[in-house]
Amino acid sequence: MAGFFIDWFNLLLRWGHMTLGIAWIGASFHFVWLDFSFRKRERMNQGVYGTSWMVHGGGFYHVEKYLVAPATLPGDLHWFKWEAYLTWMSGMFLLAVQYYWNADAYLIDASVMPLSQSGAIAISLLTLAGGWIVYDGLCRSRIGRSPGLLVACVFALVVGAAYLFTHIFSGRGALIHVGAFMGTIMAANVFMVIIPNQSVMVGQLMRGEVPDGEFGRIGKQRSLHNNYLTLPVLLMMISNHYPFLTGSGQAWIVVALVLVIGALVRHFINRGDAGDPFEKHAWALPVAAVALLAAIFVSLPREAPAMVGGPVSDDRVLAITGTHCIACHSAKPTNSAFAAPPKGVVLTTLDGIRQHGDQIKQFAVIGRAMPLGNTTHITDLERAELGAWIDAHK
Repeated sequence: MAGFFIDWFNLLLRWGHMTLGIAWIGASFHFVWLDFSFRKRERMNQGVYGTSWMVHGGGFYHVEKYLVAPATLPGDLHWFKWEAYLTWMSGMFLLAVQYYWNADAYLIDASVMPLSQSGAIAISLLTLAGGWIVYDGLCRSRIGRSPGLLVACVFALVVGAAYLFTHIFSGRGALIHVGAFMGTIMAANVFMVIIPNQSVMVGQLMRGEVPDGEFGRIGKQRSLHNNYLTLPVLLMMISNHYPFLTGSGQAWIVVALVLVIGALVRHFINRGDAGDPFEKHAWALPVAAVALLAAIFVSLPREAPAMVGGPVSDDRVLAITGTHCIACHSAKPTNSAFAAPPKGVVLTTLDGIRQHGDQIKQFAVIGRAMPLGNTTHITDLERAELGAWIDAHK
């Protein structure tokens, strides 16, 4: 019964994280669109850079953007910050519940690197914090004044982190950490730069001083970075459902290509929102399509392990699943992480193994995502025998 309530807790935590993420991403996308939509009008208030007219939900909206800040501010100024803060906080809580609490199953793979639970968690926290420190240092250095060079350095930073994670953690743990790595940078941008800079400008305005536009420039730079990182983050966050990604021997290359794809798609959308002629940014989608084909090629399933010996008997395949599978995939799992068999897959009988043969081949034989963390130390020969029995009984 305890497992049942843990599953509900996990579900509600995921639901909350997803809801908060939608709110944050939605606000980010809207304000980037809004920034590109401002137009100069014949009549505008003093200090206004441009205005935007919108219609939604049966109403009309007129928004003004000031070059730096208006002469006065109302008392009900709204700050868009809690969406980012709570998304990151709920994401870290979910990371702790799913990957830290069950580190042996989800985070650690002894065949990649034998780690203790405390060691794996320490590496996770240090790399997430270190990623922000390096990124922030790049932005504040002279490199930050060169947008193209800064983009190249941030790209190298994320790909380098992906390479590191894929050589430390399990396949699932590696890609979810790539997402957490970028998500931490994005949330820290809001908490450490964007909101503090806006606070400084508001304080200057309240004191009757002319606000320093440099704070706004820096905040906009970080906000734009967040916008371009959003699509890759979303894919990393759902990657653990797809063993062809998590089990890929070149997953870090897939991450690099996903960064390119996400950035190009956002660039296409952003320039379209800015009103640029279509022919000036149309190139982005074909290039993104080429990168997508490259990602598919890199993630192609590896060949199943070569079979040794003759046909595999029914007793042998039941012995393999009994040792490596049924702790989770039985009517009443003995693995404390599950109150019910994942996805309803029960592998205690030959009929069950035959029924779910394609999934077994995808997740355990070729994808190697199962058993979780390979805590049962299944061998390549056992994977080959399992695959051979499935092929023979289709």
